[in-house]
Amino acid sequence: MKKEKFGIRDTKFMIIFRYIVLTFAAILTVYPILNVLAVALRPSNSLYSTSLAIITKNSTLNNFKLAFTQYHIQDWLLHSLIIAGSATAISVTISMFAAYAFSRFEFRGKRAGMVSLLITQMFPATMMLLPLFMLMFKINLTNKFQGLIIVYISTAVPFNIWMMKGYFDTIPKSLEESAYVDGSSIPYAFCKIILPLAKPAIALTTLFSFMNSWSEYVIARVIITDPTKTTLPVGLVNMQSQFSTDWGVYSAAALITSVPVIILFVCLSKYLVGGLTIGGVKG
Repeated sequence: MKKEKFGIRDTKFMIIFRYIVLTFAAILTVYPILNVLAVALRPSNSLYSTSLAIITKNSTLNNFKLAFTQYHIQDWLLHSLIIAGSATAISVTISMFAAYAFSRFEFRGKRAGMVSLLITQMFPATMMLLPLFMLMFKINLTNKFQGLIIVYISTAVPFNIWMMKGYFDTIPKSLEESAYVDGSSIPYAFCKIILPLAKPAIALTTLFSFMNSWSEYVIARVIITDPTKTTLPVGLVNMQSQFSTDWGVYSAAALITSVPVIILFVCLSKYLVGGLTIGGVKG
């Protein structure tokens, strides 16, 4: 009885300890965001206030208004949405078919192809800036959204294929074989059986691809130099002056930048759960 009671107490202690650790980690994560929000709500004359309050008596939304009136943030948002959305949709679509082929079929060069995709992940994108820029320049795609979209697709597809292939490998092949026995074709089995089960992997790759394209700065700075086609990360950096920066407006713009990613995460959150194939095969 003493050992059993000790075990119960120990379990309760561990649960409480985990909650304390998780709460502390959540505070560390949320505090910088709350600090940015507090700066965005402060007027310029109280920017360097020592108060820890997020919403004070003189809090105002004027900085958010100035972000749209003094700068072209609405255009930056539109440009980034077009580029990130197109790159995400195309890269995820290509990755789904490629990952399924690598997972289910045997063909010459399969192992070499997977190794090649893995090798491409060992080099940072900034290392390929010069060849990418020269390639885009030769095919006349500099200062064009299409050029940046192609670059983002090429950098996202290898990682997406590896991630989705690993998930496809966990789906039992017997599900497709049963469909083949009933007369289904490979495309039908893929669309009607595999894709519904692979929603968590598709959602995760979609989120990662969008976030990488949405927040990327260096390549966008090099490929697009036209001020009328500036993306959001480049525009935010341009808001910083050499001598002084309106940090209230800058913080407001930074919060506006995070809104599309938050919306996408909320929309995909119900799919970010694994293990949907458990129990899919009887016996």
